[in-house]
Amino acid sequence: MSFPRLFPLFQKILAVLALAALVAGCSTTTPPDTVLSVPAPPQKYAAIVVDGKSGKQLFEVNSTAQRYPASLTKMMTLYLLFEAMDTGRVTKETQIPVSDHAASQPPTKMRFRRGETIDVDSAIRAIVVKSANDVAVAVGEYLGGSEDQFAAMMTSKARQLGMSSTTFRNASGLPDDGQMTTAHDMAVLGMSLQRRFPQHFHYFSESDFMFRGRLVRGHNDMLGRVRGVNGIKTGYIRASGFNIVTSYDADGRQLIVVVMGADSARQRNDHVEALIQRSLSPTMADTKTRLMYAEQQ
Repeated sequence: MSFPRLFPLFQKILAVLALAALVAGCSTTTPPDTVLSVPAPPQKYAAIVVDGKSGKQLFEVNSTAQRYPASLTKMMTLYLLFEAMDTGRVTKETQIPVSDHAASQPPTKMRFRRGETIDVDSAIRAIVVKSANDVAVAVGEYLGGSEDQFAAMMTSKARQLGMSSTTFRNASGLPDDGQMTTAHDMAVLGMSLQRRFPQHFHYFSESDFMFRGRLVRGHNDMLGRVRGVNGIKTGYIRASGFNIVTSYDADGRQLIVVVMGADSARQRNDHVEALIQRSLSPTMADTKTRLMYAEQQ
């Protein structure tokens, strides 16, 4: 067999060995100077940790690589809704109508019917806690006139915030080949929400809410798992894997942690917890954080 024919085989063997190495994960108590395995194959995984006070980058892998945001998209939907609240365009009591288009969105959703309405306060909770696609689209249509126009507003705001590698195509994060972002840009958005809207940021710490007499539970299992975690948002579509932006604020330290492309919510959450513990380590500044994946490139 000629070498050109053997080369693809060698590539496959190396890829299998690389992925096998990723299985040898570390616990969240692993010392900072040891190798931290990643929770997903390289083509989906990306992560970044940023100091929330200084903006200093403490850790990153693939943080500028293009990824699908999934429901992290709703962070920008909420950013524009918070802006509308602060300018007086809407209040917490403003009723947002649900169109046919909004009602037709696939789950996760609140299952509104055309012509029903939801007040802004409940809409925020539905988007944060339930990650409701129908409500996100209804908000986008209300603020933008149409979802397409709202997506253009979202992208324009992303550029204003310095999110140069992000393009939004819808208000929900449902699959769209043209809707792309990076872990870095999601960290920028997370920090911007904290700094621009401290009066509204409490919504992101809610894990459930009451709506029309029933308890609606959320998806963000990081809330209550690690002391100091106070939001922000999870996301998943098949193309993206399991994503999360997490805010940490305790003992005088503030962090924004982004993990994208994990194979499961549990792997994603374990990895976020490990990154938080490493970033809080007193020896972090003197230690070069390494990844098994990074050493194989």
